[in-house]
Amino acid sequence: MSFLTTGQLARETGVNIETIRYYEKRGLLPKVPRKASGYRLWPEEMVRRLRFIRHAQELGFSLREIAELLSLRTDQNTSCYEIKKIADEKITDIDKKIRALQRIKKALKKLSKTCPGNGPVSDCPILEAMEKD
Repeated sequence: MSFLTTGQLARETGVNIETIRYYEKRGLLPKVPRKASGYRLWPEEMVRRLRFIRHAQELGFSLREIAELLSLRTDQNTSCYEIKKIADEKITDIDKKIRALQRIKKALKKLSKTCPGNGPVSDCPILEAMEKD
């Protein structure tokens, strides 16, 4: 079995050293004891785990959700159906966020049209609208 220092693990995965420490504190990575040299040596399989975490975050999963996925991944009783269900729930979540962002965009466009783009900031219709109920 091959091992990597934290710096090597960071370089291999493109993840910041502080992020690795944070993931360890959050339980996404196992606690790795320090060697006599002061270095922590990570099993090479952590490269795959860190890449999984990074890609899951890119897909919009929270660290809590990623912890659940990691747990399910190692549970022999988990089926693909359970993972698909989580992915489908995330899709529904993303659709809700997209709709909310579209409403925000529409409201901002409407506000932006009310502003002539000149004059003192004290007369800015955008700022005035934000102060109202």
